[in-house]
This record gives sequence, structure tokens and C-alpha cells, in this order.
Amino acid sequence: MLKSRKELDAELDGSARAWLDAALAEAAASDAPRPGASPYASPPWELRYAAAGRHCGPEHADSVRSLLLVEARASLPSVTRLYEQGTAAERRAVLLTLHLLDLGDTALPLVEDALRANDTRLVAAAVGPYAADHLDAHAWRHAVLKCLFTEVPVAAVARLADRARGDAELARMLGDFAAERTAAGRTVPEDLRTVLGHARRTEAPTAPAPTEES
Repeated sequence: MLKSRKELDAELDGSARAWLDAALAEAAASDAPRPGASPYASPPWELRYAAAGRHCGPEHADSVRSLLLVEARASLPSVTRLYEQGTAAERRAVLLTLHLLDLGDTALPLVEDALRANDTRLVAAAVGPYAADHLDAHAWRHAVLKCLFTEVPVAAVARLADRARGDAELARMLGDFAAERTAAGRTVPEDLRTVLGHARRTEAPTAPAPTEES
């Protein structure tokens, strides 16, 4: 889970907080002209992005990188460059932040690339809120199956119950997947039953009726 700036300030030591202050200031100034800079050069905050784990600790790197992306109002070229040139950890932070950026559906190729990977960290990050908002039904169903196949917990899938509800095609695909597992002598994951339950539900659960107070 991504941490807020306030949470990071409470957990980072003085030198890490000072580094983060400087990094966020550079990100906020990313739109300012840089005299003499090559138009093809990456802005300084992108170098900070790569160094986040080294300065703030790997346990805080996702959150720090996400703050940098948001503060810089990162554009599609920036997030694409950081994703394509980054390590798995740097790619994960991009994926975790896409829904916080004003990119519309233009960053879907990054999600699609992550879903083709066998790195479960990237798959789990790819099925977050951005995917829930922008993947079409066909791609979203295959993303859910990718989670089941790679044993990524479906708890990682944002808005799972909402998007799966009443999806007969998803239910069919899950049935086929379960049949293949059974025929191969393999267990059917409990998460499959969870998703199937959502797919077979046609109405949103209703809140319980209020009871009279005695």
C-alpha cells in the first residue's frame, strides 16, 4: 500500500527526509524551462526516481516514487520512459501510480506489457484501479485469469466484485480453467471460486434492512 507524505515523514530519518524534500521540489519544478538543457535529456527528478530505494530504503521506494510521479504531474512520455528503462521495482511503482495521473487510457500499453510478464509483482500492480477503470471486458477477464494462473491473490484486483458481477463469459472461462486443472490432477485455487461467485451474482448485495430499536 502506498504511504502518504505524512506517513513517510514519520518513518524516514533526517537525511532521507531532506533528500525527499529536494526530490519533490525538483519534481514540482519539472515544467520550468532549463536553460541550456537538451530537449532530449530526462528531467532531474527522473534520476531521483531511480535512486529512491537507495536514499529512502526499499520498503519506502514505491511510495516515494509515486509521490514524485504525482508531484511532477508525469506525462505519458515520462511514465513510459521510466517503465521501459526501469527495474522491476521502478516499473511496479509506475503501475501503482497510473490511476493518480491525468493520462486517460493512454497508459494501457504499460498495463498490457506487465500482464504479459511472469513477474508476479508486476502482475499484481497491473490489476489495480487504473486497469479497473480502463481495461475493456476481454482484456480484464484475461487479467483475472493471469492472476489465477500465476497465483497472484485476486485481492489485488481492484473493483473485482463490481466488474465480475454477472459476467457470464468470465464464468465460462473460469469453468474451463477449473476443468483443465482438474483434468491435470491439480487443485482448483480457492480464489477461482471467489471470482466465480462474483460472476454468478447478478445483483449488487443489498444492505440489511434497519431494525427497530427497542
